[in-house]
Amino acid sequence: MAEDFFQGYWGASLEVLKKYNCRVWSQAECQTTGGLFKGTILPRAAFQDDQHIVMKVNTGYNIGVDISTITSMVETDYKKANYHIPEKEFPYTEGLPHVKLLGTGGTIASRLDYRTGAVIPAFSPGELYGAVPELADICNLETEKVFAVFSENMSPKEYIALAKKIGEEIQNGIEGIVIGHGTDTLAHTAAALTFMCQNLPVPIVLVGSQRSSDRPSSDAALNLMHAMTAAGHGDVAEVMVCMFGPTSDEYGFLHRGTRVRKMHSSYRSTFRTIGDTPVATVDRKRGVVPIKEEYNHRRHDRDVKIIPTFDDRVAILYYYPGMKPDVLDALVDNGYKGIIWDGTGLGHVNKGMFDAIQRATDKGVHQYMCVQTIWGYAHMFVYDTGRDLMNRGIIPAGNMLAETAYIKLGWALGQTHDREEVKKIMLTPINSEITPREPYNGYLVYQGGVPEVDEFVRKVHK
Repeated sequence: MAEDFFQGYWGASLEVLKKYNCRVWSQAECQTTGGLFKGTILPRAAFQDDQHIVMKVNTGYNIGVDISTITSMVETDYKKANYHIPEKEFPYTEGLPHVKLLGTGGTIASRLDYRTGAVIPAFSPGELYGAVPELADICNLETEKVFAVFSENMSPKEYIALAKKIGEEIQNGIEGIVIGHGTDTLAHTAAALTFMCQNLPVPIVLVGSQRSSDRPSSDAALNLMHAMTAAGHGDVAEVMVCMFGPTSDEYGFLHRGTRVRKMHSSYRSTFRTIGDTPVATVDRKRGVVPIKEEYNHRRHDRDVKIIPTFDDRVAILYYYPGMKPDVLDALVDNGYKGIIWDGTGLGHVNKGMFDAIQRATDKGVHQYMCVQTIWGYAHMFVYDTGRDLMNRGIIPAGNMLAETAYIKLGWALGQTHDREEVKKIMLTPINSEITPREPYNGYLVYQGGVPEVDEFVRKVHK
């Protein structure tokens, strides 16, 4: 058989396919010492070993079959798969809201590259309708691919472009905006857009997925439906992140863009509001159900305020015991103008850093303290260390998350370098990035293995 029937296979695995006359993309029955597997033989990552064959079994999951366990293989059918979903013209329905989907890339707009085994941006926003036709029941959708990048490649340049685009779409009369985005830095972009896009008359909903669209457990479709519902029908006109609430497919959370964090590398319910509760829940039956009593309501005017500025000479320093002053000196020597400290406890670093901190302040560097505990406040008046740090120019940033503080400082320095003006911008809340207090249920971290927690877990959805 022609070599192009064996994409990515070589060595011993290639010999097994040739031995049993089974091709890539064929339907096959593979008998092994561990049982019978039925499914599609897939291309495999060309950079891996030659000891396994990849199959998409009938459950929809991909498995690797160790060739040493194979006793026989039979090709039962052959049809080369097409993993490209064609774009479809979105139908117009009188009475449904007009929503704009801005695509940036990420897992919610992706497919699996079977050659490398990597998830790659591949679906245009128009293709998403082909994959999720239910969207037509929710809104009249317009789509535009703004970028096609993984979220780790998002930067202030993209934040500014998105903010300007949001302003244009609002002026054009759009009733809601959804932004498809990779999850890794989704919270950073949400914070940036919160600061850059103020007094919003319509919802701006960032959405991603933890699992690519070709996986049976993908959360892409449901997250998109929830996001479109929030953007088109919800009353909360803020920058929000929409992702799974519980791990099950019941409802989504709407998190404020300044208080949300990705808390797990692979769980679908990875995003959580820190130090507060989510703004609302959303599902297709009930729509958006507010949790918070106070939020910015949807309006019919177009009076949005766009402030698309950013100075990227800002860094986060995560303090660790034994940190040496040359770490900070190197940043200052390279022209950095802002430092967000992620300090221990109530906001502390060691005394060995004091002189370097003073040197940075003397050179005009703006320094703010957050806490690496994630929850809680920087209280720098309590201990001598905190007071000494403030005397050297570090300003406590309340309970602002370090990532949010980094974004806000870059945005502030994009407007001014005057120390008092920057301080005023940083410490004046725009949308709950600093709160006067954390509610009693804003900090919930449970540990398994103890009776009361096990009893609780048995009664709730995981």
